[in-house]
Amino acid sequence: MAKLPQDTSGLGYTYHLPSGGILLRIRNTLSQFSDLFSEFNKFITPAPYHDRCERSVHMRLYSLSKREFVVAILAFFVCEFLSIFIGLAGPPITTTTMVSAKTLIANTSSANDKNIMATGPFVLRTPLLNTYAQQLWLIARTETDNHDDEKFDKTFQINVMIEGITKEHTPVPLSNVIRNRTRHLLCERNFCDEFTIVHLGFLEYAHYIITVRFYDLESFHQRYNIKDLTLFFKTYNPDFTQIEIWFRFIFLLFSFVVTCWFQHSLRRYPHFDWSIEQKWMNLLLPLLALYNNPFFTLSVLFNSWIPGMMDALFQSTFLCSLLMFWLCIYHGLRQNERKFLTFYLPKLIVIMPMWLCAIVLATWEKYNELRDPTYNHFVDTGNFQGFQTFFYISCAMYLLYLALLILKAYSELRSMPFFDMRLKFLTLLMIFVVSVTIALAMNRFGFGVLEDNFVASLSTTYKSSAQFMCFYGLLNFYLYTMAYVYSPSGRPVHETTITKDNPAFSMVNDSDEDVIYGSDDDSTERRPLNSSTGKGNDYDSD
Repeated sequence: MAKLPQDTSGLGYTYHLPSGGILLRIRNTLSQFSDLFSEFNKFITPAPYHDRCERSVHMRLYSLSKREFVVAILAFFVCEFLSIFIGLAGPPITTTTMVSAKTLIANTSSANDKNIMATGPFVLRTPLLNTYAQQLWLIARTETDNHDDEKFDKTFQINVMIEGITKEHTPVPLSNVIRNRTRHLLCERNFCDEFTIVHLGFLEYAHYIITVRFYDLESFHQRYNIKDLTLFFKTYNPDFTQIEIWFRFIFLLFSFVVTCWFQHSLRRYPHFDWSIEQKWMNLLLPLLALYNNPFFTLSVLFNSWIPGMMDALFQSTFLCSLLMFWLCIYHGLRQNERKFLTFYLPKLIVIMPMWLCAIVLATWEKYNELRDPTYNHFVDTGNFQGFQTFFYISCAMYLLYLALLILKAYSELRSMPFFDMRLKFLTLLMIFVVSVTIALAMNRFGFGVLEDNFVASLSTTYKSSAQFMCFYGLLNFYLYTMAYVYSPSGRPVHETTITKDNPAFSMVNDSDEDVIYGSDDDSTERRPLNSSTGKGNDYDSD
């Protein structure tokens, strides 16, 4: 402001605008407009240039003493081992009825036929079946007189006709179309591997009559002499089915209770103040209830393929969501900006192929078995090998991505207060869950997980209920433990219950067992978590 020698307006003073005055006015107006909405910044999705650090509800993990933390982990292991012991005392998964081909042809008119063991026909009547048997497999095993160290693979054809026996004792064909299917006879010395002849996905009749004929085995029989053909009827053990129903119901009940309790404990806090673990637990707990399948009893009460399809869908969705959870947590602890395109979409691209593989495999098997009980995935060898390769590539991509996120998380956050607690807890339980799952898969299927599909083949199977109880208990107790540790600590509402998830600044003077919340206006919170990197636009947090 300056006084002019001449005053044309009569006031004696005038104002001189600085250079670029119109631009400065616009800038000042926008600045005032920005200040007007500064109070709403915390409701906006965080971005690298936002002044707000990620916040989260005070988790029980922060306030657990070392003794309480050890007790929580021990409780998880005790419950898991208890479920294994219960399974060890349970019945076998399947029951087997063995029939020798010699006894079938002993009293028939073709008993003197030299090629009868290589051609059939073999007419078999199944034992008494009920709904608790769930499914039926007919498996064959061949024994020869060959004593050389020779290994060979013989391709041949089978022809199967299946008839169900009604209550009036009248045979009813399951299909008017009789198909020829290709099978492989893999032999070493005088024993050959088992091969599946028929698989019925659900049982509609109490008895079935199955007529089996072989083709293209005459030359094989003349050279190696098929000494005997052993046929096995395998079904689920009705005692195991009852145990499965009861324990699925118990796990379902506990999952529902834990879900309600966890969501009730978070009801006092706004959704945007939940930590990323708490948000994921609100998704995983309902999916866990579906994984335990509230509709499982329908597969016993009704003769339909729909309950089996629902069970496959629920299990695949939960397992893939758990894999997605691990990716998001290890990345989300470092990354404050979680937009869909940059944060979630790359992870979905990795997870979706595995989910689609699981769904397509179950759908493919069920659909084709309904059309033809003699269907086997080895019939579509080309499609199956492509499917197998696609699945392995997806798994490899997931493991590499997860390993990269774990290394980056530990390299950046292992020295941060409370972040190291979250990393150690998550990693400890994850390693145990993955290790047990791999051990069960290798024990159950061997190295050919897809090659010996349990749905279509019982060449590898459970030996007892322990494996079932171990796997189902593992996932349920894992989620229960995380729900307890990630739940709010239960501080009174009138206390400050929202804590900054940037402990490098807001909790720098606190111990690991007593979290004191910082102020929203603390200027030090506007600095990035990892200041040593020199990147001012990289906010790492929960």
